[in-house]
Amino acid sequence: MLNPTSISDDHSGRANDPVGIAVVGLGYWGPNLLRVLADNTDAEVRWLCDLDTDRLAKYRRRYPATRMTTKLERVLGDPKVEAVIIATPVHSHYALAAKALGAGKHTFVERPLAPSSDLADDLAEQAAKRGRILMCGHTFIYSPPVRAVKRMLEMGTLGEIYFISSSRVNLGLHQRDVSVIWDRG
Repeated sequence: MLNPTSISDDHSGRANDPVGIAVVGLGYWGPNLLRVLADNTDAEVRWLCDLDTDRLAKYRRRYPATRMTTKLERVLGDPKVEAVIIATPVHSHYALAAKALGAGKHTFVERPLAPSSDLADDLAEQAAKRGRILMCGHTFIYSPPVRAVKRMLEMGTLGEIYFISSSRVNLGLHQRDVSVIWDRG
């Protein structure tokens, strides 16, 4: 996940000020990101943005100090928002991330980053051109068990590997527009 301390080079506040963050999308995965950010003293969740007003009302009760909106422009217009977390349906990732980068915000996008590698490359170019951090969420890449297996494979601890089989027991929400195979690349 986007590490608030990695933004410190251009952090507009004092060194001890939390990084202003907006969470866009409170459907399936956004609430998990929000919960983690809300517990991080280096982050200040300034905005929650979702098109569903009932969802926003639910989170208004839990996070009364956080601003709520259905309009991304309000989020991007806040100079105290330094980073935007995007956890929306895949078809919207590219457009939302491009707007966030265009507004000069560091941007974290849940996987996949975009619906095609060309669009993902374009986002990476936009981020580089603006000197912004762009990160794609890869939950399992940073998972301690996955990292441990990776280390064992790299060190040869398991010997010569001829075949690997695995099973993901919690498949989560089924989405018609993405595939676990497509977004692993």
